[in-house]
Amino acid sequence: MKPLALVWLAAAFCLPSFAGLPAFHLHDTSGAEHSSGDWAGYKAVVLYFTTVDCPVANSYVPEMNRIHDAYAARGVLFLAVQSDTTVATPDVVRYAKEFQYSFPLLLDPHQILVQSAGASVTPQAAVLNADGKVLYLGRVDNRVQDFGQQRLNATVFDLRDAIEAVLAGKPVAHPLTKSIGCAITRTGSESK
Repeated sequence: MKPLALVWLAAAFCLPSFAGLPAFHLHDTSGAEHSSGDWAGYKAVVLYFTTVDCPVANSYVPEMNRIHDAYAARGVLFLAVQSDTTVATPDVVRYAKEFQYSFPLLLDPHQILVQSAGASVTPQAAVLNADGKVLYLGRVDNRVQDFGQQRLNATVFDLRDAIEAVLAGKPVAHPLTKSIGCAITRTGSESK
């Protein structure tokens, strides 16, 4: 096996590891500011990586709203993250209203949260603890099997299972799952 292949394997099967949540101050589509300090006191933080023109990500917004409604009262903070830095802010604002997100959609122009969570595709969900440690990264569920292939209804609920494990103080059984969707293009010096 070539060294590059070893690096790919390590990246493909390991959750991101960093020394904690980087300090950030990001605005959402309503203009409200969110910071890393806001995470204190939450049992878990769910980041939903999306972009305005990804049909797979857009198809999951109703399910993400249902998951938010099921877990927000149990101490879970939900934030959507606009992952494509080339989309104009007014377009993201219009998109958030059109798709009726029930939780804030953050503008992440320097991809701070994208980088921290190790997100690579939209849609992709990350479950973190309040310190920013990634406990789960992957698909919402198994409804989308591959490009152009999807089930009528999901049979495996990866994100819900991960949240339940974290709330119960248990390790996530499958901390990394394959996400199908639109690739996130990393910007400038943040590219890997």
